[in-house]
Amino acid sequence: MLQGKEKIKNINTLKRKWSMLIVVLLSVLNPIFAGSSDSSNAISWATLVMTLVGGLALFLYGMEKMSEGLKKSAGDQMRNILSALTNNRLVAMSVGAFVTMVIQSSSATTVMLVSFVQAQLMTFVQSLGVILGADIGTTITAQLIAFKLTDYALVMIAVGFALTMFSKKESTKYVGEAILGFGILFFGMKLMSDAMKPLRTYLPFIDLLKGLENPLLGLLVGTIFTALIQSSSAFTGIVIVLAQQGLLTLEAGIPLVMGANIGTCITAGLASIGMSREAKRVAIAHVIFKIGGVILFIFWIPTFAEIIRSISPTTDGTGIDKLAAETPRQIANAHTIFNVSLALIFLPFTSMFANMIIKIYPEKKQEKGIHPATWHLDDKAISTPALALDLARNEISRMSKIFGRMLGAIIEPFKSNEPKQDQKYPQLSLIEGVEMREEKLDFLEERIVLYLRKIGQQELSDKQIQEVYGMMSIVNDIESIGDIIEKNMIPLIAKKSALNTDFSNEGKEELDVFHTKICKQISRLNDAFSELNPEIARRIMLKEEKYSDLETEYRTRHLERIHEERKESIETHEIHMELMDLLKQINVYTGGIAKSIHAIGEK
Repeated sequence: MLQGKEKIKNINTLKRKWSMLIVVLLSVLNPIFAGSSDSSNAISWATLVMTLVGGLALFLYGMEKMSEGLKKSAGDQMRNILSALTNNRLVAMSVGAFVTMVIQSSSATTVMLVSFVQAQLMTFVQSLGVILGADIGTTITAQLIAFKLTDYALVMIAVGFALTMFSKKESTKYVGEAILGFGILFFGMKLMSDAMKPLRTYLPFIDLLKGLENPLLGLLVGTIFTALIQSSSAFTGIVIVLAQQGLLTLEAGIPLVMGANIGTCITAGLASIGMSREAKRVAIAHVIFKIGGVILFIFWIPTFAEIIRSISPTTDGTGIDKLAAETPRQIANAHTIFNVSLALIFLPFTSMFANMIIKIYPEKKQEKGIHPATWHLDDKAISTPALALDLARNEISRMSKIFGRMLGAIIEPFKSNEPKQDQKYPQLSLIEGVEMREEKLDFLEERIVLYLRKIGQQELSDKQIQEVYGMMSIVNDIESIGDIIEKNMIPLIAKKSALNTDFSNEGKEELDVFHTKICKQISRLNDAFSELNPEIARRIMLKEEKYSDLETEYRTRHLERIHEERKESIETHEIHMELMDLLKQINVYTGGIAKSIHAIGEK
């Protein structure tokens, strides 16, 4: 197992180093291949397209690497902050803005929300304030891009590359990855900006961009383009690049940015596919907020543009140079004020919106019944390991509760020969209920292990690698307990029924007490795992040793009754000892699970 952990770690490190090296080389060599766009007044369309496409690729890649680095360095903390939200709307909005500002992706925040609601870590109503805050947080990227930092792009690439390649601390590597991504982003912007310089005097292209001043056309272009690249920040950055060359007016930029706000809803919509109705409501709310906000603003864009100009810095230039100097900051400010305004307008009415969305998309009466199914696993979250591990843990917690019900029920036939029905599903007998749950455990074990393997293929921290392997071990132990109950205890029930003889009163009490203690261990396991609490896990391990001693004591007492020639004890001896041994095995497995939880939770 340790070899497997090291293998994943080494592969991830190698992938990171090679990808960084290739990107840096491409960044340096791209201008050489592209040549100079200023060598001639004529437009070299091949050079322009190659440089523009290459710049766009670096821009998007840099955006992705920056987001990944920030999520890795702060992912666990951001996840914990989000999952601990209160019902206070202002707190929820502030948290949403802060988390999105850190991870630089409102789409990632919204996907987290969908998964948290699916996993019942927060309610649908709580998520609405976070959505509004996330839209504010994502504007920080546009504000940063509006600063002319392209001259420092190569410096940031060099610093980020050095930290990523040569630092031994994982946290420093992740910071380096974010800096590297930021540098690549700005270098891509510089390439795109340089590629577009010849277009400043190319009338057909100028006329095309002027057409975007039509709000509906600009809105459509922004929506479609953002939906394709699934990043409103990236598209807003492209809009700002156009503005930096004086190719775009503020009146044309505003509807493009508004369209980007609508297009980013696609990510949340995709994330909600196959999830619960409450999780899908999160995506619906996101769409309603965005479209509602655009409807409020679209009819007074000229007035909105004048307000933005009045609060934005001005320059002394004239013509296209003045436009190029002022418009990027104006577009960034418009983007920020638009989203802040939406949040302030909609925040007081989140409860009303929640009720409206519930009426639009009401709860469907459907019982999660006897057929095996996963409730929490979502493949779309795998690219965010911190979130995916949360979902896996929720599914394992459910698995633990299933075998807890199995263990709680299985003792009843040993107490009485009267037929028993399953408590949750009366249409099933007690034995049928146990067998049904064992099928669920087999199904969940296969699905969870596969899910954890997929997570293991991502770039993980040492702690996350430990968590993946710890969870795999826990899943295997739980499934082994299920096998003990189904393959050993159920046949033992048939043997007990065939005897037509009951345990001695003392023996029955001892079995009942020992079984109750093991069931309490399972309950403690659920608490320890849900919190990843090493203290509870340590308590379980101590009790496992204590209960092993207790089993030895009960076994000795039973043998004493045999020595006394107690009829009931003699006739039930084989079954009594086997049942006690099986409970002891389960006790040992609980100790093993507790050790895995302790290893995961220990800092």
